[in-house]
Amino acid sequence: MEFAIQIATPARGVPSPLTALDVHYPGNLGIATSGLGLATCSRSRLENLGPQGCPADSRMGQGTALAEIPVGPEIVRESAKVAIVRAPERDGQLALLFYASGVDPVSAQIVFPGLLFPASNRGRLHITVPLVPSLPGGPNVAIVSLHATLGPRGLTYYERVHGKLTSYHPNGILLPAHCPHGGFPFAASLTFQNGSHARAPTTVPCPAPTGRGSR
Repeated sequence: MEFAIQIATPARGVPSPLTALDVHYPGNLGIATSGLGLATCSRSRLENLGPQGCPADSRMGQGTALAEIPVGPEIVRESAKVAIVRAPERDGQLALLFYASGVDPVSAQIVFPGLLFPASNRGRLHITVPLVPSLPGGPNVAIVSLHATLGPRGLTYYERVHGKLTSYHPNGILLPAHCPHGGFPFAASLTFQNGSHARAPTTVPCPAPTGRGSR
């Protein structure tokens, strides 16, 4: 499952920092049964060692983010790589951790949590985005774009077969047997530091048949 958001203001200034993001997706997508996240990684381990210190089988996706920082009359932009790992369950829900690593102009590694709320009709991925100071005495960093993928792309897992450790690529997210009329509905709900909210719905078209008898 791949999603991307882009945040802009009418005056082309730096938006208020993002504090929460909810991605709503069709409830019959098989994220929990995809074979992803067979292991978990604790927040303390991720903060201390980075994604490379987590079990390979805890990786569930990756992405990139772009942030803007107002410095006087100028706007400084910083890109970051994002790793997504599975965390221990919280309140019976599948938990994720997002690890964002930026280098210049602000060198920082930020860990923030996410929770998956599956439902028969509508699933939801809730991401809590922490406020990150930019420079001493300066405003908080404002995320203006985020692109992330939950799925096996670029991931390698390991299992023991006849006593030997064997690598393999995990399965992708299971699709429902039927595509609803009009396509798969998705939406993003955003909350900002200044208390404002935004919502962006979209629809992913049904895939074209791949051959006779396919669905």
